[in-house]
Amino acid sequence: MYKEITPNEVEQLRLEKKLSIIDVREDEEVAQGKIPGAAHIPLGELEQRLTEIDKEQEHIMVCRSGARSGRASAFLTEKGYKVKNMSGGMLAWEGEIE
Repeated sequence: MYKEITPNEVEQLRLEKKLSIIDVREDEEVAQGKIPGAAHIPLGELEQRLTEIDKEQEHIMVCRSGARSGRASAFLTEKGYKVKNMSGGMLAWEGEIE
């Protein structure tokens, strides 16, 4: 089972240190804005792009509402990755976007 992290906790950590944030939304959603520095790997491409994700590092998974990133978190946890799901997704994000 994966852990959850709130958008406020993500924003605080982002200001303190470099985070690995992976946005699993579709291209058109990300085009409307994403967390600065977040990598974009759509959920449908996640399995094919595992080599882009460092297994030694913790990653924060993000989507629009937290549902797709929850599925991504469950999948990656099963594969041995360290992940946290950002609860509420971008709908709950109040920090800056790029």
